[in-house]
Amino acid sequence: MKNDYQTYIPEKAIPIVQYLIEQHHFTLKIVNQRQTKHGDFRKLLDGSFQITINNNLNPYQFLLTLIHEVAHYVTYQKFGRVQPHGKHWKTVFQHLMLPFLHPEIYPKHILPLLAKYLKNPKASTDADVNLSLAFKIYSKETGKSFIFEVPNGGLFRFKKNIYKRGNKRRTRIECLHTQNNRVYLFNQNVEVTIL
Repeated sequence: MKNDYQTYIPEKAIPIVQYLIEQHHFTLKIVNQRQTKHGDFRKLLDGSFQITINNNLNPYQFLLTLIHEVAHYVTYQKFGRVQPHGKHWKTVFQHLMLPFLHPEIYPKHILPLLAKYLKNPKASTDADVNLSLAFKIYSKETGKSFIFEVPNGGLFRFKKNIYKRGNKRRTRIECLHTQNNRVYLFNQNVEVTIL
């Protein structure tokens, strides 16, 4: 019988992930979707370590998020308390991800995007618009569109609120909240319902 996490990741990644889990001492919990993060790592009050990953991620996002969090654990074990997404973590994360950069694990069109992201990984994969969009193709909710697909001046619904799409800035899109007339900046890969 497969372990719980094994149903969430690409099949060819299972042996490598299993090895990582066996080598390190943390509890892995799969949790319901959180709006602000895909996963996290923490030291619990009893001194044990826990990694949580959202259950709504597609297999490619789930795997990347899991390795991102394992990198926090390994960084903590090697260096103690350091900057959460600083040079130590980046080096560990890059090293841990290398065995997964293979076309049997990630689709060929994602590999170059993933390699580019890993040159200087950020705190969130969502910060890399191209990689985030490539991942969302595998988990896009039916009936939803990306905000960049909304025509300029078009209306859309996001979290029960209605917005009017405005101009694109460098990486974000200005959107007017129709109720309070305030302008909010959205990542261009946010999923919305076009009205």
